[in-house]
Amino acid sequence: MRVAMPDDNPRSEDGIDVRSITVGRQVLRVAIKRGAKDRPPLLLFNGIGANWELTKPFLHAMKKTEVIIFDIPGVGGSPLPSRPYRPSAIAGLAAKLVTQLGYDKVDVAGVSWGGGAAQQFAFQHRSLCRRLVLAATSPGAIMVPGRLSVIWKLATPRRYIDKDYLNNIAGEIYGGAFRNDQTLAAHHAGGMSGVRGMGYFYQLIAMAGWSSLPWLWSLKQPTLVMMGTDDPIVPPTNGKFLSWMIPNSQLVFIDDGHLFMITRPMESAGIVERFLSKDDHNNQ
Repeated sequence: MRVAMPDDNPRSEDGIDVRSITVGRQVLRVAIKRGAKDRPPLLLFNGIGANWELTKPFLHAMKKTEVIIFDIPGVGGSPLPSRPYRPSAIAGLAAKLVTQLGYDKVDVAGVSWGGGAAQQFAFQHRSLCRRLVLAATSPGAIMVPGRLSVIWKLATPRRYIDKDYLNNIAGEIYGGAFRNDQTLAAHHAGGMSGVRGMGYFYQLIAMAGWSSLPWLWSLKQPTLVMMGTDDPIVPPTNGKFLSWMIPNSQLVFIDDGHLFMITRPMESAGIVERFLSKDDHNNQ
């Protein structure tokens, strides 16, 4: 049973319900793409500096699954928190949101930076997390790093602020389809909004020194690991390592770059929905 969502200026945007919800002392901008009621919704953690609107292609491609996504504090429509945080705090905030929305269980997905938050959620709130999807991500500080020139460009939020800069570097940093289709960069830039320098900095330092390696082996949730074959930010070897470390996992490669869930939304969503719809009797 869901509870009514307290909101501030609720609206429907392309069939997605969007509103602000106060969770504890933090206001979160939350978007919910409505879907089937016969299984838990998918809670999605986004990448660094990314507002929820950037995931629209994937959200719309999820034909059956209900999806919940919120802007991380300091990004998009969620105001900057009073102080820096760790992944454990984001996982705790997400768990409170899930409970406040009236759910007793969710499937959890994380993209890039959000993959770390998703891993933390699955570990920290085991009873809430049924299945886990990790896309274009790694186990944290101890990982196979991307190219130094690419990592350096990710150290600031400039690509979210300067659209001409993004157009110039999109192929280099995102790889895949962005290398050959310059219209993708312009479209991606058009969906960006609300990134703040301090919010981006908080996300950077949140993951500083964080690693899931000490406990990855203990995750019991069925896990889907998805990696792009041409990912300059998170090389695909990281996906192999995640799949090797997590006991009940499977690894899928997408012939694209870091943002394959955006550039290949139908393919990505199809893989995710097939995984989420599998019989769950062994995960009780």
